[in-house]
Amino acid sequence: MNTIPELYWLALIALATLLMWMPHIFESFIRRGIFPTMGNPSPSDPPPPAWAYRSKLAHLNGIDNLVVFAPLVLSLTTIGISNGTTLLAAKVYVLARLGHYVVYTMGIPVLRTVLFLIGVGATVAIGLVVLGAAV
Repeated sequence: MNTIPELYWLALIALATLLMWMPHIFESFIRRGIFPTMGNPSPSDPPPPAWAYRSKLAHLNGIDNLVVFAPLVLSLTTIGISNGTTLLAAKVYVLARLGHYVVYTMGIPVLRTVLFLIGVGATVAIGLVVLGAAV
């Protein structure tokens, strides 16, 4: 298998996405206790603070987007393409996704959407390169 620098950025965002669950789980440990958090949620559980709820949603959104980004980067590897466009797009994607997580957790609505759209645009750029090579 060919290695391309875009794989570094894919691994970085995959690991970051893996860790994005930690803030809202740790908050639940504090609010509900460790063992209740490890059990099943109950309707009688106290609600999480808004930031923890947004953190969880941002994590889920990161997973949704990683599911599209990862196969496209792996496709680049398979077909052996890496160029300025794909590397820049991978870097932009990672920075946009990290920014999105932070801004979403903080509750900043417009910037959250802008960062989301930047990440989508970077993913589309990589997808177009993959499709162009497939023709």
